[in-house]
This record gives sequence, structure tokens and C-alpha cells, in this order.
Amino acid sequence: MSSIVVRDIDSESEYFVGTCSHVDDISDCLCRAEADASADARIERIRRLHPQGSRVKVAFAGEKPVGFLHVMPIEISPWGPLGSGLHTIPCLFVTPDAQHQGAGRALTDAAEREARKQGGKGLTTIGYFGDFWFMPASFFIAAGFQVAGQRKNTALLWKAWDATAVAPRFLEPQYTHQPIAGKVVIDLFWTVFCPTSAIEAQRVREIASEFGEKVVLSEYPADQPDVLQRYHIPRAIFVDGVEIGWGYEAPREGIENAIRDALQKE
Repeated sequence: MSSIVVRDIDSESEYFVGTCSHVDDISDCLCRAEADASADARIERIRRLHPQGSRVKVAFAGEKPVGFLHVMPIEISPWGPLGSGLHTIPCLFVTPDAQHQGAGRALTDAAEREARKQGGKGLTTIGYFGDFWFMPASFFIAAGFQVAGQRKNTALLWKAWDATAVAPRFLEPQYTHQPIAGKVVIDLFWTVFCPTSAIEAQRVREIASEFGEKVVLSEYPADQPDVLQRYHIPRAIFVDGVEIGWGYEAPREGIENAIRDALQKE
């Protein structure tokens, strides 16, 4: 494979980043139209956050994009964690055929340079231990990050270069179900930042509408800082207070069955 070169996102790599490049591998039922719609919204969001310090770095092998990374001030991250004065990496992805070729490390090195350039005191991210394909904690530890906290297999990681830096903190979900007599209540927490979240959010809207007045849908867009700061939940679907989820995009049949089950309990 060609040597890895990291560049800032441009018009040629926007679609690669916008679709998260790997969405087709997440779910067999993912529709290309859904992926394209979420990509358009994500790209627009990336552009709007640029003046606030958000950056996207793209790794290339030759002229082929093989990975990307988001890095941004923690204060504007729609994904958490909590903190100040740090930059966070909410998402890093390398295509399967380019893994173990240095792309991930080149991207994290680029993120550190960007954070230092902007006056950040350190980097933080969320990683996962165990057999999980996304954001492996072991990779970040090998890249010099330390564990600031851990909840089961989820690790809060950080790497500081300023002695005054304060360790980040986990989000602390603040959610209370508010029932409505005779109705199924859906509370949808979602973000444009994550294509998986945006796609399933649209599915929830469409399916909820099919049930008419039997369902009350409330949306909480985590891209709005006040929403994330109040609820500390970037992505979740609650049906009558019970969270449903599949990891990948919530399947239409699964959403519909969850609503029908809730209706039977009314």
C-alpha cells in the first residue's frame, strides 16, 4: 500500500466522510438514499462547525481516501465527553483494507497537531475494550492516551500536554420518561453528526407517523449544545421509557414492533 498522507477534508473527500464510508457494512438493510441524505446533512454540519474550530482530517493512500478523523473543541462536540480546554476526537475510522498500515496513527498525530495549533491543552476520546470494531481503546492507549475513567467496556481516554489541563468526564444521562395516558411516547435523541443516528431518526419519524395519534414523538437534537448539556444523551430511542437499539441503524421492523408492543400494554 502507498505511504499514508493526511490532508484536510475537501470537495473530493466530502462524500467519503459524509457517508462515514463504511455504512454499507453496518447494516444489510441500509438504503443508499438514506445514506446520501444523511451525508448531505452531515457535510453541511461539518461546514457550519469549521469557524468554531472543528476539523476533519482525511488519510490517503496514494489518491484513495482510506480513513478520516474528526477533531474539535470539546465544548462544541455533539457526542461528548464533558470538559473544557481540551479537543476531542468523536470519530476515527480506517477502511478494513488499510488497517495496520499506519493510517490511524497518522490521523491521531494530525489531530494533536491541530489541537496544539488551536491552543488546546490535550486530546480526549471515548474508546471501547473487547471485541468491538469501533474506536478500540487499545489503539488509543498505544498512541499515548491514558484511561481517565471506565464504565464496563467503555473507556474515557485522554492525552494532555499542558500541566493545567483538567481530565474530561463522562456524560451523565439525564432522562425521565413522561407518560401520556392512552399514547405511546417516543423520545428520540439524535445527531446529524452520526449518519447511523440520523438514518434511524428518519426511520423513527416515518414509522411513528404511520400510527397517527396513537404515538407522540418528541425529538432532542444533540447537535444543539443546550440539548446535550441538559440531557447528556447524544443518541437514543426510548419507547414508553424503554430504550431500544441495535448498534447499527435501528431496523424499520424493529421500531415498528417496539411501538406495537407498547400499544398492547396501553
